[in-house]
Amino acid sequence: MHPESGHTPRGGSVSQQPKKDTALRSDAQRNRERILRVATVELTLCADAPLSSIAKKAGVGQGTFYRNFPHREALVLEVYRYEMQQVADAACELLETRPPERALREWMDRLARFAMTKAGLADAIRLVTSAPGGPARPGPTPVVEAAGTLLRACEDAGAIRPGVTPDDFFLAIAGLWQIDPHEDWEPRAGRLLDFVMDGLRVGAPGG
Repeated sequence: MHPESGHTPRGGSVSQQPKKDTALRSDAQRNRERILRVATVELTLCADAPLSSIAKKAGVGQGTFYRNFPHREALVLEVYRYEMQQVADAACELLETRPPERALREWMDRLARFAMTKAGLADAIRLVTSAPGGPARPGPTPVVEAAGTLLRACEDAGAIRPGVTPDDFFLAIAGLWQIDPHEDWEPRAGRLLDFVMDGLRVGAPGG
């Protein structure tokens, strides 16, 4: 049939629609990630940073912004989840390029950096979760699972004492959250984490 009859030939514009849809989804995902990156910086600096300022710095319009995050609570909670996932994902990345013991110790430094440099983000979380009827604070599940992955890898390698659980680990490093992030926190955090690492090595089969 002739194209002018209204029939869409095989291989015509219909076959291009999935590509267009994929491109639109990719653009939307890039916009969302850009908003999250900017919001992480802005909320870390100021817990009540204006949403309009975040949208402007992310280079997206108000409509795009609010389609992704219809209110402040949605944005703050997603930023928190996003940051926690970044810390968690670092565990597998480190294990791919370092021995398990070294991967665990470097991941501890990343966890400390997250805890110390995201004080403003923690304030933003408290603002949205402390209000009456506000959403619950997301749990640290990905980070706990990441710690378990690293601990198992170290145990399998004989680098730490057997039987250490993620709960044990987070109890051992709880002192991190007692350090003032506005002071010179890195030396204190590093020394604490070295103490913890030394304790994990005691009784290790490979020791």
